[in-house]
Amino acid sequence: NACVRAVVRTAIFKGLEVYGVYRGYEGMIEGDIKRMHSYSVSNIVQRGGTILKSARSEEFRTPEGRKKAYNNLMKHGIEGIVAIGGDGTFTGAKIFFEEFGIPTIGCPGTIDNDLYGTDYTIGFDTAVNTALEAIDKIRDTAAAHDRIFFIEVMGRDAGFIAVESGIGGGAEFVMVPETATDIEGVVKSLKNLRKTKSSSIIVVAEGDDAGNAEEVMQKVKSKIKDTSKEFKVTTLGHIQRGGNPTARDRVLASRCGMAAVEGLLKGEVNCMAGVMNQQVVYTPFGDCIGKTKPLIEDHLKLIEILSI
Repeated sequence: NACVRAVVRTAIFKGLEVYGVYRGYEGMIEGDIKRMHSYSVSNIVQRGGTILKSARSEEFRTPEGRKKAYNNLMKHGIEGIVAIGGDGTFTGAKIFFEEFGIPTIGCPGTIDNDLYGTDYTIGFDTAVNTALEAIDKIRDTAAAHDRIFFIEVMGRDAGFIAVESGIGGGAEFVMVPETATDIEGVVKSLKNLRKTKSSSIIVVAEGDDAGNAEEVMQKVKSKIKDTSKEFKVTTLGHIQRGGNPTARDRVLASRCGMAAVEGLLKGEVNCMAGVMNQQVVYTPFGDCIGKTKPLIEDHLKLIEILSI
């Protein structure tokens, strides 16, 4: 919403007419397009989600569907598009630009933080802080009852949420899709940690190679065979995708929204507006989609060092 607000108000500030396309590409195909004004985005910067809604669109995957979308844009005299989303959104935008040539710039909207071309994505910081709040509360229970908690966070293909919430939450272990999980090593370390700690927190990204939190817990439990130790699993699920955005997310979203409009006016096309090293950068959709954004290696080292 902060990004939508920034796009609308920057466009108006620059003397442009701006329209909102509701329900993503599906709304574009169905003509669910409405003129927006400054007051259209009042009182939304603090709200999670999107007032424009979102939707999957199988029809947009077809040439016929994209032609319908193009025709609807032409009816409104639309000359440029700002698309907020991740890989799927940008893949669609890239194909649409190649077919019809409407200048398009994307804004990185995904909690997973896995888009190449920006240090952080819109929604990531809020998701991390939501997970962190839950981890803090679970640690109180873990410590009071001498338990080992396995906490599952989102991250089917990327472990950014797991790593940052794990560091911030003081987790003993963090398991992510980018690295192979050594169950035997985890078991050995847990046994050693029992000499100095009565409880442990293990953060598991949902896409870890050893399985989800429940599966990892069962594998660890079967090897420890300590009936005095309680093993618990908490899956945080979709609470990570909602809630009021953090200040960091609101600022990032606002910067990307403004940069998208300014980029279109400067002739940038078929790319994403992101922020790297505090500077706005424009990265081709092909790179955003095709290149892998690596985890920060020092973060993984930090987890190991701080867990002793």
